[in-house]
Amino acid sequence: MRKSMDRTGRGVVCALASLALSAALSSAAAAPAPRKSAGIPFTERYHVTQHGGIARAANSSAVCRAAAGRTGGPCAAARQDGARRMGHHGTAYPDVDSDARTDSSSRATLRLPAGSRVSYARLYWGGTLRAGTRKAAGNNGRMLVAGPGGRYRTVRADTVAGHRGRAAADGFQASADVTGLVRRSGPGAYTVARTKGAKSPSAAGGWGGWTLVAVYENAKEPLRRIALWDGFQQLAADRRAFTVRLNGLHIPVNSQGRAGVVAYDGYRDRGNDALTVRAGRHHPLKVHDSANPANDVMNSTITDFGRPAARRPAYRNTLGFDSDVFDITPALRSGADRLTFRFTTRNPGYLLGALFVQADTRH
Repeated sequence: MRKSMDRTGRGVVCALASLALSAALSSAAAAPAPRKSAGIPFTERYHVTQHGGIARAANSSAVCRAAAGRTGGPCAAARQDGARRMGHHGTAYPDVDSDARTDSSSRATLRLPAGSRVSYARLYWGGTLRAGTRKAAGNNGRMLVAGPGGRYRTVRADTVAGHRGRAAADGFQASADVTGLVRRSGPGAYTVARTKGAKSPSAAGGWGGWTLVAVYENAKEPLRRIALWDGFQQLAADRRAFTVRLNGLHIPVNSQGRAGVVAYDGYRDRGNDALTVRAGRHHPLKVHDSANPANDVMNSTITDFGRPAARRPAYRNTLGFDSDVFDITPALRSGADRLTFRFTTRNPGYLLGALFVQADTRH
């Protein structure tokens, strides 16, 4: 059985008073022209029930700027651990390609099982537009993307959001449907270039990064419910909790599942951020792993189930950018018909960009 729905480029559907989002959203409209907004409510982008799964590749687009010729010191510490330090150093763009036309690029590996066909793929990118008194220039709704062994292609956003997350920093997230590009290119290393973000010491930091999410179909994998939500939602003093629901599940015995989160401006060792997942009316599970503590889940990491994701550069501390995939298998309960994800925070909070989920289902 295969059912799917894509919200590509749809504008604001509604402001959900309960903050509960249903996976049953099904309306779609033509993609609007790229725009900026004070924020985009979190809504379902895509869902499907099919044999297959969801994969992602991600990397940061801001690194701590070390002094010329210096390999140690505060910047080296900030890149690896750097709790509470990242906002007080200048940031720089990583540049891993050999193309003189790009001043920023980073790379990450998308892994797909053999025999898979990409059903849907979306690229997210975001960052700080203002650090201190400096404003980043350029078009943040356009990026260069190269698939495995291929050349750069221009990708233009079909949704762009701007949001002032702190008094010292404007942040943004943009995204684009890249299904055709990923379907042609297949698994392997993807390079994203020409990131536009601010570079300056600031209490708000100079954060940024990108995430490629790919839904795939594979007859050898279990039947799964797969869903992707996105928006640009601030969690802070005026909104300390946020709930997303995946309905229409029929969880069988011995089910497995995973969930991925994309977030911005969350720093480690604050102990302020948590995520729980609840199957039906069962007790909620606190999402965590060896790299992401239960009370500090938005802690500047890019990991798969607590392990470092394949990427270059691969600094452990991503200076305010999170793109993590978690195992939610322990939360799944046979017979449950829905999953409820609850994000909570205390000051100063963070910006939530995307949530993607796969869970086994009977039909």
